[in-house]
Amino acid sequence: MSNHDDPTSLADRAFTAPTSASPLRAERPRDAPLDVDQLHAELELLNRARLVPAQPTDDPRRALEAQHARQLIELDFLERELTAVRARALQAPRTARGFVAWFERLRDDGPGQGDPLFPWLAEHAELSAFRWFLRQEVSGEAGFEDLVALTQLRMPAQAKLELARNYWDELGRGHAGGMHGPMLHRLATALHLDEIGGAIVWEARALANLMVGLAANRRYAYHSVGALGVIELTAPGRSALVNAGLRRCGVPAHTRQYYALHATLDVKHSEAWNREVLYALVDACPDVAPAIAEGALARLTAGARCFARYRRELGLTGAAERAA
Repeated sequence: MSNHDDPTSLADRAFTAPTSASPLRAERPRDAPLDVDQLHAELELLNRARLVPAQPTDDPRRALEAQHARQLIELDFLERELTAVRARALQAPRTARGFVAWFERLRDDGPGQGDPLFPWLAEHAELSAFRWFLRQEVSGEAGFEDLVALTQLRMPAQAKLELARNYWDELGRGHAGGMHGPMLHRLATALHLDEIGGAIVWEARALANLMVGLAANRRYAYHSVGALGVIELTAPGRSALVNAGLRRCGVPAHTRQYYALHATLDVKHSEAWNREVLYALVDACPDVAPAIAEGALARLTAGARCFARYRRELGLTGAAERAA
């Protein structure tokens, strides 16, 4: 199998490739603080253990103890992210119609919307800047289809069916050439993103760990619904600008297919998600509205944090931002 055909994307490798992080040691004091890089290294190890098929270990009890310790770290991380947006989330209506209207307004007034990074990418960025940006973005992509699969567990029938349709689209409706994950991998391979030096910024790692943490814990299932739904809501505009910039830089259509597709397909996905998932869930149980809202706002806030860091790293400040 050639590298071009390898179905494992750079995003998958965040949870499968060897990491420089040291395993969480039993002798480490429970209350010892972790810096932000250590925190997300530990969460990446947790997500590798919970997501990647593996052989049984020689010492399963020790592996479970390490996983439990990391789950406590994850719990603290997720609660910090959600607490930061809780006040705004509580303003969301608890009627189905009102909630969907509130949710759809996040496309215009949610955190990170209208960020100057994306017009700059479309109109001014050189390919070298694009490659750095895409390496961060691909590494922060946690695998939308797998997150949907985790989120749909035991959901009510109407929501479950729409999540299934979304999942089937992500899998190319049964055709390998239409699978979205390999499309992203083709882009990464064609642009040699794995040859770019330097670390993945912690903000991109946090975004992936947030999404997996919400989807993998049933206590956050409705948060995951909101986080995934807001991606469908807000991604088309950004994807269109990224696609325009890649086209301007001479990247062939087949290579940038992932962004070209999501500039249009996610519009339909969002309409169906809002109607079949959000409306149905809130209509059946208004008390889930704040959790869905928290998940959406946490995802947008994590994205906004990434965009701000990317702008700093790319030197897009002051006059450059205004020009964009």
